Amino acid sequence: MSLAAMPSPQATGLHTFLAFDFGLKRTGVATGNVLTRTASPQATISAEGSDARLKAVEARVKEWQPDALVVGVPFHPDGASHDNTLRAKKFARQLRARFGLQVFEVDERYSTTEALAGGAADADAASACIILEQFLRSLP
Repeated sequence: MSLAAMPSPQATGLHTFLAFDFGLKRTGVATGNVLTRTASPQATISAEGSDARLKAVEARVKEWQPDALVVGVPFHPDGASHDNTLRAKKFARQLRARFGLQVFEVDERYSTTEALAGGAADADAASACIILEQFLRSLP
């Protein structure tokens, strides 16, 4: 769903979010809400393979009961897609199908660089926070 076309979160009932910085071996996780428009890092999922990753995500969804999900989608600096762009979009589609929640895709260019520059101990979880806070700030 386009953010520009989205009504205010309060009008849609979307208040809490679980965000993911998708990776083939590690997927960063963050939680956040529209009230504070901030995100908190959660333990990074270390799982290889789609089934193991989705099982770990399912546990997080059950634990946090979010209203919607956010997935960071990487692009080259010039905006061009690459292999991980396609993988992250596939992950977003899998989440939609599996959990029946709205899934928002956010351009996550430079989130890992920003996390590392900020001295993050867990760059994946910090990147998920950056992705989610970027999303939350963009809401009406």
